[in-house]
Amino acid sequence: MQLPKMKMNNITVIGIGLICFAAVLFLVVRFVNGDKRQVPIIFSKKEMLQNTWDQYKAAYLEPGTNRTLDKQQNNLTTSEGESYTMLRAVWMDDKPTFDASLQWTQNVLKHKQDNLHAWVFGEQSAGKYGILTNKGGDNSATDAETDMAMSLLFAAHRWNDPSYLDQAKALIGDIWKNEVVTVQGKPILAANDVERLSPDKIIFNPSYFSPYAYRMFATVDSTHNWQGVIDSGYAIINQSVTSPLDVKTSANIPPDWVQINRHTGAVTAVGNGSLTTNYSYDALRVPWRLALDAQWYGDPRDTQLLSMFSFFSTQWKANGSLSIPYSHDGAVVGNATEVPAMYGGVIGYFMNAGDQKVASDVYDQKLAVLYDTDTNAWRTPLGYYDDNWTWFGIGLYEHLLPNLTTQ
Repeated sequence: MQLPKMKMNNITVIGIGLICFAAVLFLVVRFVNGDKRQVPIIFSKKEMLQNTWDQYKAAYLEPGTNRTLDKQQNNLTTSEGESYTMLRAVWMDDKPTFDASLQWTQNVLKHKQDNLHAWVFGEQSAGKYGILTNKGGDNSATDAETDMAMSLLFAAHRWNDPSYLDQAKALIGDIWKNEVVTVQGKPILAANDVERLSPDKIIFNPSYFSPYAYRMFATVDSTHNWQGVIDSGYAIINQSVTSPLDVKTSANIPPDWVQINRHTGAVTAVGNGSLTTNYSYDALRVPWRLALDAQWYGDPRDTQLLSMFSFFSTQWKANGSLSIPYSHDGAVVGNATEVPAMYGGVIGYFMNAGDQKVASDVYDQKLAVLYDTDTNAWRTPLGYYDDNWTWFGIGLYEHLLPNLTTQ
């Protein structure tokens, strides 16, 4: 028997299409994976950054002041922490949080003599808070100054407000004046504003090196040689990675700290018990910073340096995990542990190492898995540092951290 033909107009076709889509959506949402969790068909990585940003604000920004608290260290506040809050806020288009953090930072941490900032604020005595001068807290920290200046440049573009640009220019000028030193005729960005006073050696932190930021600085400050800072930074990191420093051989991984002889330019270990050559919580940021520059500017030196860090691939393939800290020769140090921040930083290496399958595995198994799509939050609350560097790592991998000065 021949069935009657059904006439279909555009509305009918659209309706059937929607029904089919809904059916597929229902089936996928009902799909149950190995740990019996429902897997939604639609999942926005941008929403993941937004949701965990909201979670971070609730956990780590002090109500009423927006002071960024490191609760794992007795509610210390560092200029680094404020710079991270400002960067995350401007990337998330969160102007109220950005402004509140900027205001607190300027009111409390800003030097009276310049536009730099004290690096650590906390409890001085019972119930009394202030700059922890007993820890050298009035010194600046170059990474924080750099990230703050970049966030101000971002804010000027994102919110079309020239006052942010004026503040950025003032800060950039004082970074050069107080934190750049000359070694054998080359400008080098030291770790803080007291190194310029040292007659023989300066302290250099490889994880402070942010070539993308100096490229931005050069666009608003043509009077200083920011390209020279970029070139010297690449060379110093290369030396610090390949040199054995204070061990017999190098595993070709970046150290937390080195020092530079002001007369010869030689890169050596600091020789200070707290400023080690280990690959630890400082150095884990090196791959991320190089990878971000590669993503934004494509300098071949980024990829060249990142390709040297094959130690991490070897460790991953052997163990399925990475520990922290490692000695400069690659040995596990003391009671090494596995922390999310490690993967947030080192994902920059895996993204640029050529093996995208390994990069995907590291990302899926160690970063994305930390987020719970049922609660729209971290499965387990992360500490201050882990929260920031997990967030930055996910943003880098998903290409969700744009250079706002070019948009």
